[in-house]
Amino acid sequence: MLEPVKDTMSNQLYPKFNLYSRIVRAKLFIDNNYSEDIDIDNISDEAYFSKFHFIREFKKIYGKTPHQYLKAVRIEKSIQLLRAEIPVSEVCYSVGFESLSSFSGLFKRIAGMTPSAYLKQQQQIKAQVNNYPLKYIPGCFAKKNGWTKNSNFEEMN
Repeated sequence: MLEPVKDTMSNQLYPKFNLYSRIVRAKLFIDNNYSEDIDIDNISDEAYFSKFHFIREFKKIYGKTPHQYLKAVRIEKSIQLLRAEIPVSEVCYSVGFESLSSFSGLFKRIAGMTPSAYLKQQQQIKAQVNNYPLKYIPGCFAKKNGWTKNSNFEEMN
């Protein structure tokens, strides 16, 4: 039989509950404000920690510093916007970068190509999907739906 759960806010059952909830609050602050001009002072204030203690605790939990996490969130959001074919300069400023060159350099370091090359690649992929849609449908799905009978679908794969 299960033992009754004690009050989760007490330090008896979950001694680090308060610490973790403050770190999560700071992470959510980054997730919701990545496009703003935020820095470690703003983020650590959100968690009610000194910035050096906060950096250590955040890294313990998430495996990266708050600044590294902020950059990763910004790049991930920029990838989503570039897939939507938003111009590079607009993406740069809308995700919180102040300089197109710093955005491009970081994007290239993380994604392996410049934002403009990534945008061009996404546009080419969309054009190919529009021109040859069956090429991008898994063969098992096409076969299940009978699309391969009396067609040149298999030749396209």
